[in-house]
Amino acid sequence: MSGEGVEDEPEGPHRVAVLIRDGVLPMELGLVHQLFGNARSPRGARLYELKTCALTPGRIRTDADFPVHAEHGPEAVAAADTVIIPASHEQDESLRPGGLPPALAKTLESATGARTASICTGAFVLAAAGLLDGRRATTHWLSADLFARTFPTVKVDPEVLYVDEGPVLSSAGEAAGIDLCLHMIRGDHGAAVAADVARRTVVPPHREGGQAQYIRRPVAEPRLTSTGRAREWAQTRLAEHLTLAELAEQESMSVRTFSRRFREETGLTPMQWLTQRRVDRARELLEETDHTVDRIAAEAGFGTGASLRQHFQAGLGVSPGAYRMTFRGRAG
Repeated sequence: MSGEGVEDEPEGPHRVAVLIRDGVLPMELGLVHQLFGNARSPRGARLYELKTCALTPGRIRTDADFPVHAEHGPEAVAAADTVIIPASHEQDESLRPGGLPPALAKTLESATGARTASICTGAFVLAAAGLLDGRRATTHWLSADLFARTFPTVKVDPEVLYVDEGPVLSSAGEAAGIDLCLHMIRGDHGAAVAADVARRTVVPPHREGGQAQYIRRPVAEPRLTSTGRAREWAQTRLAEHLTLAELAEQESMSVRTFSRRFREETGLTPMQWLTQRRVDRARELLEETDHTVDRIAAEAGFGTGASLRQHFQAGLGVSPGAYRMTFRGRAG
């Protein structure tokens, strides 16, 4: 029982099974344990219990020059609340619809009611199991064309960092796995816990799933001036009416040159980027305060509640009220 004025602790840690196969990428295995393992309640209790498992417990080859040991078997998947599948490049791209090895198919079928997520080409496993039929998904951009051809029933989005389809989630390359894990922690326990995990791990606390993957683009020549100073300047003035000319002025550039270089560096126009930052700020205020929608709209730079609702619906597919209920409700 909790004392007066103290938040209730979770009844027990959320069980996460990390299902690995020969050829697993060590970075992907490690980032899952690092992020979920650092999630703590206000009293310091672990919020997740992680188990690394394989179809046959024991020594598992990685794509590096060292193996790892999986202590647990399929029983950990059957008992899990969340199942995460890191990539195995030597196996994933050969998978076809309905073509999972029988033991792997049986193990995934045992995860009844569990949330299932993939990192990088681990999405091929989810698709081959039929878990992505009719759903949106992503994978590493280098594998996206093959993924789309192999699994035509999946709505492939090759340009985003991760996709949340409720019970099934997918992410792009290794670094996008960090974003996906933080997104799941944020949804489970709120922004404050996810931000604490990000600080402990020294990574950005939140990157929107729809942000573009880092697909190769021409590298700007060293003599070109970065637009980073303008972004930092704008980030501290989101509540103000900011113009493109004011942003360009921070870098002593013409509007045309600034806009071109900004897009080269971020993949977005300056105004698209500014809207995303304002949505991010509104999300923080919805999660962490009891402010009215109109006040949040003003502090985030949208001006009116109607404008905030419009951008929230366009960007996230939900209203500010529904978003607040979802994230603050889950976080208790």
